[in-house]
Amino acid sequence: NSMMDSEGSAPTNSKEYLSNDITATSGKHYLCGYCAAFTNIAVTFPIQKVLFRQQLYGLKTKDAVHQLQKDGIRNLYRGILPPLMQKTTTLALMFGLYEDFSSLLHSHTSAPELLTRSMAAVLAGTTEAILTPFERVQTLLQDYKHHDKFTNTYQAFKVLKVYGMREYYRGLVPILLRNGPSNALFFGLRGPIKQCLPEATSYSTHLVNDFICGGLLGAMLGFLFFPVNVVKTRMQAQIGGEFQSFSKVFMKIWLERDRKLIHLFRGAHLNYHRSVLSWGIINATYEFLLKVL
Repeated sequence: NSMMDSEGSAPTNSKEYLSNDITATSGKHYLCGYCAAFTNIAVTFPIQKVLFRQQLYGLKTKDAVHQLQKDGIRNLYRGILPPLMQKTTTLALMFGLYEDFSSLLHSHTSAPELLTRSMAAVLAGTTEAILTPFERVQTLLQDYKHHDKFTNTYQAFKVLKVYGMREYYRGLVPILLRNGPSNALFFGLRGPIKQCLPEATSYSTHLVNDFICGGLLGAMLGFLFFPVNVVKTRMQAQIGGEFQSFSKVFMKIWLERDRKLIHLFRGAHLNYHRSVLSWGIINATYEFLLKVL
């Protein structure tokens, strides 16, 4: 609390009210971020499974859906826990920390708002990178080459433990390169994009606008940072051995893919549809809960 004390007794108490107010609302942003992620996973997880089955067995959508119906509801959500834990924590931090850092920078610096908000977004994204081990483990679980080594999150964590702490954070550089800038763009463009849409007059039109706005941004950023994620996945698919630099791994992939930029975007179209839906749901749920709670 020394920060507050060092300011001396200000003639008005407005700052004190403000700080209490911020503490009250700050928790709300974490909660809304958490719930937005939860809603997103609950809705998109079964869709993800359909896509995965289609990719794996080359099934038609109808057949893949039919197959999942046969598996029953319990199996439909099997394996949901790791992405649920990762995403809810990540988004709670993303929205909550962004608001916290924003108000902190706003009250302690006289920099223009655009700058403080961009800084807050980058700081939030950087702090989020603490959760890299979850992303690391998910990459390993999705890679069929490792299916014989472990079948669940717990086993994957145990396998990595042998290699020491650094192994959990393999691929940290691309994650940092992605998180900070993409957060800054997401929070910076959310308002302007929404203002371009027809004015919302009711809850439902607000929901639609927030969905469109989040979906557009999510898809755009997913596409923009796709090559960074390609490098991240390549780095994280490795267990043990040398820690190669971002540039080294990038050059390796660049050469493998015939030095064509378009080849770095292979699979981006699949990601695109998923991002529209996910970020649409996240943004709409988040904004809706902020108004309601």
